[in-house]
Amino acid sequence: MGLFKRNPFGHILFIKLWLIRILGSLTHRRFKGFNELQIEGSEIIKNLPDTNVLFVSNHQTYFADVVAMFHVFNASLSGRQDSIKNIGYLWRPKLNLYFVAAKETMQDGLLPKILAYAGSVSIERTWRAEGKNVNRQVKMSDVSNITKALDDGWVITFPQGTTKPWKPIRRGTAHLIKKNKPIVVPIVIDGFRRSFDKKGLRTKKKGILQSMEIKAPLEIDYENESVESIVEKLEYAIEQHPSFLKVVPSEEIKTQEELNKEREWRY
Repeated sequence: MGLFKRNPFGHILFIKLWLIRILGSLTHRRFKGFNELQIEGSEIIKNLPDTNVLFVSNHQTYFADVVAMFHVFNASLSGRQDSIKNIGYLWRPKLNLYFVAAKETMQDGLLPKILAYAGSVSIERTWRAEGKNVNRQVKMSDVSNITKALDDGWVITFPQGTTKPWKPIRRGTAHLIKKNKPIVVPIVIDGFRRSFDKKGLRTKKKGILQSMEIKAPLEIDYENESVESIVEKLEYAIEQHPSFLKVVPSEEIKTQEELNKEREWRY
């Protein structure tokens, strides 16, 4: 790797490499120390192509979810299965790994700006801005940037566009899938909302069991399947379809009560 080689977004890879190494070292104990991250299905990661892979996941904090995925993906690529033990995997991380995030979130402070350099594809949300509901046109440059990231590597996206549970999937994700025809890998996470504050920067509670399940790629007929059908597949795959509200396991009841309390002050 050349000292000043850049990715398609103009970021110097040498700087990005060291940011991932440093941030990864600082955050490792959040998932293997203060709290424990239970991983399932990470063997799927090793069998994926190097580009045009889209990870879709439910969302619980602004940053902790993504950071955990960076750890799990790189650990898996380094030969670890369902484990992030021994942070040696950070020495040679995957540098063409990106995540989709709201531009206003990634510009809110120094740390978010550093995280953005480490892999953010920042977009302007069409439905929300500065805490208020808006109705804006999709910026084609945002769509092009996500396509650019897929052409270069892997992209993590949270198709609900919010950390609030049970919100509908944004149709734009389905359009993106039909246009780029990526391999779509669903991920289901839990425990992050109880472990961290909303931004995922501060540890709120220790001793929490976090979980991350990586599922097999979805079977999608890119040419003939409707946007509505793809949206429904995504809802079921990341376990955010309304039907899942009716089958909350007994051990999750307390969690559901916590979510209901959060809704009271968030809505």
